[in-house]
Amino acid sequence: MPELPEVETVRLTLLPLIKNKKIISVDIFYENIIKNASVLEFKEKLINQTFLDILRFGKYLVFVFENSFLISHLRMEGKFYLKHNENKDIHEHVRFYLDSGETLRYNDVRKFGTMNIFSNISLTDLLKIKPLNQLGYEPFDPKLNSTYLKNKFKHSNRPIKSMLLDQSIIAGLGNIYVDEVLFLSKINPLKKAKDINEEQLQLIIDSSIDTLLKAIKLGGTTIHSFSSDGISGKFQNELLVHTKNTCPICRSNILKIKVGGRGTYFCPVCQKGKGDAI
Repeated sequence: MPELPEVETVRLTLLPLIKNKKIISVDIFYENIIKNASVLEFKEKLINQTFLDILRFGKYLVFVFENSFLISHLRMEGKFYLKHNENKDIHEHVRFYLDSGETLRYNDVRKFGTMNIFSNISLTDLLKIKPLNQLGYEPFDPKLNSTYLKNKFKHSNRPIKSMLLDQSIIAGLGNIYVDEVLFLSKINPLKKAKDINEEQLQLIIDSSIDTLLKAIKLGGTTIHSFSSDGISGKFQNELLVHTKNTCPICRSNILKIKVGGRGTYFCPVCQKGKGDAI
């Protein structure tokens, strides 16, 4: 699934390709992608609208128009391509025809992606309603500090891995990056959230920021496919534990387990501490 760095890469790559271009027509080939409007309403709200900007909140892309916002979540396999007159791909579900003669196409093998359209609303009010109002702070937000995390974790018996994947607590972290953050913080993924101490909370924040910034610089991680008009990332070459066999620090075997149903990689030596259970 595209995580914060991958979605940011899509945003940065796509914006200069479509900015100031107008939508003149829209085709919907899979209606379930559209979540809060009928196909007719969706088209009516977007036709003759010009792309002004693309914002990102957590893993959501927000396309900005004169009086509308289109919120897109790529989920597992969502991709955007800018094309001309190429034939329709079997996994193409939404096509935006632009006044430049190009077409912006949404492709999604699993059909899990979503689009929500909102019109005649300010960005401030948009952030107060679903789905964006359900997001926690991003690691880059100054409001995400050790006090904030302590209040979120203090009564939870859930594993820290599961808590860090909860987008209502921290927005943008997904399975790959949580494994990396916990390794850098030397925290066992099974450790109960309520048992994470002050020092470890700060390590989680610092490691999250460092990891995400590095991943964004490298264009994200291409393990599971993601694309921004065919662009792939290079951060997979920098991964320390996720999908790895040997710990880069102590040379012990990396273990793979399930935590909350998610495949989880960790070093049982570097990430084992008091109160941890394996």
